[in-house]
This record gives sequence, C-alpha cells and structure tokens, in this order.
Amino acid sequence: MSTSSIRRRTTAFGTAGALVTATLIAGAVSAPVASATTPADGQGHARGWDREARGAAVAAARAARAGIDWADCAADWNLPKPIQCGYVTVPLDYAEPYGKQIKLAVDRIGNTGSAGERQGALVYNPGGPGASGLRFPARVTNKSAVWAKTAKAYDFVGFDPRGVGHSAPISCADPQEFVKAPKADPVPGSEADKRAQRALAREYAEGCLERSGEMLPHMTTPNTARDLDVIRAALGEKKLNYLGVSYGTYLGAVYGTLFPGHVRRMVVDSVVNPSRDKIWYQANLDQDVAFEGRWKDWQDWVAANDAAYHLGDTRAEVQDQWLKLRATAAKEPLGGVVGPAELISFFQSAPYYDSAWASTAEIFSKYVAGDTQALVDAAAPDLSDTAGNASAENGNAVYTAVECTDAKWPTDWKTWDRDNTRLHRDHPFMTWANAWMNLPCATWPVKQQTPLNVKTGKGLPPVLIVQSERDAATPYEGAVELHRRFEGSRLITERDAGSHGVTGLVNPCVNDRVDTYLLTGKVDARDVTCAPHATPKP
Repeated sequence: MSTSSIRRRTTAFGTAGALVTATLIAGAVSAPVASATTPADGQGHARGWDREARGAAVAAARAARAGIDWADCAADWNLPKPIQCGYVTVPLDYAEPYGKQIKLAVDRIGNTGSAGERQGALVYNPGGPGASGLRFPARVTNKSAVWAKTAKAYDFVGFDPRGVGHSAPISCADPQEFVKAPKADPVPGSEADKRAQRALAREYAEGCLERSGEMLPHMTTPNTARDLDVIRAALGEKKLNYLGVSYGTYLGAVYGTLFPGHVRRMVVDSVVNPSRDKIWYQANLDQDVAFEGRWKDWQDWVAANDAAYHLGDTRAEVQDQWLKLRATAAKEPLGGVVGPAELISFFQSAPYYDSAWASTAEIFSKYVAGDTQALVDAAAPDLSDTAGNASAENGNAVYTAVECTDAKWPTDWKTWDRDNTRLHRDHPFMTWANAWMNLPCATWPVKQQTPLNVKTGKGLPPVLIVQSERDAATPYEGAVELHRRFEGSRLITERDAGSHGVTGLVNPCVNDRVDTYLLTGKVDARDVTCAPHATPKP
C-alpha cells in the first residue's frame, strides 16, 4: 500500500559508465565522490555501485555548474506566486551518466527571514512512492504557523521524483479505465475470484512494461536518492537539508547511507522500516495488522461520539454498521458505482489521518440515516476529472514500479495466498485489498534489485526521527529500526497517537523540537516521548 497517497488500483509502498575526472569533481559543489559510499554488504554487485556512485558524482558536478533556471510556474501547475519552478537534468541510468537524460521538476520559495537568517534550502519528499512534493512551498504562501520559524531560515524546495507528475511521468494503464468503478470486491469469495485478481495483476504489470518499459529498470529508491543529490548540487548546496515523510523516510534513509557526508540536517517523519527483510513484501503485510488496529481506534472514537453520529455506542456496534454497509454494496453497488472496493478506498482515510475522522464519520452517519448520495459522491470516481485521474494513475504506476523494482518479491502464488489468507482472519479491513495492489510485483517484467543495507556512514550527522505510536501506514517498529541503524539519531515518539505524518500537526512538544533541530542542529540528550496532539472533535 502506498505510504502517503491513498488512491488504490484494486480499491479505486549496461555498458560501462564513464570515469570521473579529477577536474570534473573539483568543479562541483558536491563533496568528493568517496562520500557516495559503496555498500560493503557482500551483495556481489559492488562494481555496479561503484559505477553508479561515479555517475552520480558526474551528474552532480554537471548540475552544480548548470544551476536551475528559475521562472514563474506554468499556470496549469496551480502553484501561487512567488513560488518559482525549474528543472534539473539527471541520467536515466547512473551507470551511464552520459547516456539518456531526464528532467526533474523542482520548485522553491525563498526564506521569509533576512539574508543573515538564511541557512539554505530545505528539500521535501511527501512519500508514496509516487507523490509530488511541489506543494511544499505553498506552506509558506498559506502561512502555515507550524512551519513559520523554519521558513524564516530556509528556502522551501519541492520536486517531482523521477516518473512522477512533471518529471518524465510513467504510466501503466489508461487513466480513465484505471479509475472506473465498481471494481471487484477485494475479499475473494472463491478460487475463481482469486484467479481473476491474479489475471488483473499480471495484466497491470504487462501494461507497465508496454507503456513505460524504458523507465522501469531505473525506477528505484537508490536512483531517486541519487537524483536528490543532483538536486542538492543544482541548488548550489554543499550539504542537504531534508524533510521526508512516509516513503520519504526510506528515501532519506537510502540517501543518508549513500551520501552520509552530504547530509546537513535530516528530519524523517512516519518511518518505513528500512530492514531488507521488510522491503517491500513484509512491510505491506505489517501494514495490514497496523491498519486493523487504527481502524478500531477510529471506531472507538465514533462510538464515544455516538450523540453526534448515531452509529452505535460501542466499537462492535460501529463495526456491525460497517459490515452491513459493506454487504449492501457487495450485493448491489451504491449508485451503481460504489462497491466494497470503493468503500475501502474511501474509509481507509480515517485510519490514515485523524483529520479525516470527523468527515468520514459524518458521511457514514448520513448514509445510515438514509442519505446514500453523500457517500456515493465521496467514494465514486469523477470521470470528468481527467487531470486528477491521470495523476492518480501516474501515482499508482510509480508506487508499483518503485516497490516492485526495489526488491525481490515472492513469485509463488501459494506464498501470497497463504500469508494473506492467514492475516485476513484477524485483520480483514485492508489485507486482501493491499495484496491485490501489490500482486503485480509477483510477475514484474524487469529485474528486481536487492535493497540497500541502510546504515551509518562517515560524516552522517544526528538525524531526527518523528513517529506516532499507532501509525497504520508505517508501523512504529520502523522508526525504532532506523533509530538503531543511524547512530546518533534521536527518536521523538508521539504517544497514544496514530496519525500518519506528525510534523505537520499542532503539537508543541514535537513542533518545538523540529524547529530547534532545523534551526540549530541540536537534538535532545536522549529520546523524547510526547503526549498526543489534540483528539479530533466531532
């Protein structure tokens, strides 16, 4: 499952490279090539890492000289002035830095403080994989109070990662077909249902190859991390200041491993477990368990506010209403378009984000009171929104391409069937929907890589890790694992909370520490546990 975007497929995560010359490196803003470490992990492809490290240094040196031609953003990018936009050129394949190039879209807004207060650029990734970061500078134009202090010191810089949006976008299916509803019920009722879903997954993987075959082998997190370093160099920054949320934490972890000496400040929020054993098959199974827990948290909240929603005053009663709704939609899709798959797509926003608790409960309440249309309007696709549908399809394509290419997945259906059948028994809310979303990885048409061994390297400064205790999309154990791997890191835990993405919420215990770290580089002497942010009001 995507760790930031909640759009879903099933319901709607060469030749020899050129050597780098000493003069080329000397002309770069980037640190020496040795900082792009070769993983000493016994994987047997150190030579490939060497070539890609050299290629990354070539690309960074080139970008440092070229800079970025900033200009007003195109009108259809919907980014308000004074945000500016531009492009950074990177190799498609870092082992061939003089081969085919692609352009990555970037944007920025200058720091709001004085020139003396400026500390450089803060580069942001919101996750996915497949999400665009171009809205990040809008936190300044929207006058976000949470980010006001940091904005005084930093230019806010966003980008579309490779394959996303305006950065050589990839596709795996026709967008209008992709969003059509109703989809099949994710929970299989028979072996025939499973065979049908398996056929759809294989067809989707084949569509990725047909529509985006040239890009697929290079749609990996290490390549996106190399892109991030080229962006750093193009910005004229000797070291990177970085904020990553959700999948953006794994991108940060990989960047910190490949380029430890290039990191100045790094905040990672809602952490993907970086263990090789988790990337990516097991990580998705872990999500299914965590989503069930957070789904129950939401139901408890709804029950506690029964005076507002009238859905039952116990979790069991709220769950009964959900099961009744689901059975009704399975028998006959609401409005002809909202079946169980579309319901899961809509309702999963509640376990993702506290900010969706009240709105989700309100629409559910209206349905139970007899207003079906409100739920249909919220959960059905809008076929007239061709731009939004194209964006949703692109985001899902990138999600699939990165997770399937990053790591080896089980190819034996018996493994998938066994694991998901077992999990579904106690964690039914999300398990099968998540399985079908990821199943294209079982028949992925390009070589699958071995994940990087995330670890501390020479020069890596303290990294600030922020995590809520009951996060569904990125379970808490991921933050603990990254904390263990990055020596000197500090972990801020938001206790008894579970919203995905903590740094954007109002919680002074968290906000003040993030500000202090970004402004001074200082972290607490030990890990910190914060009380939860305010509970949503009905």
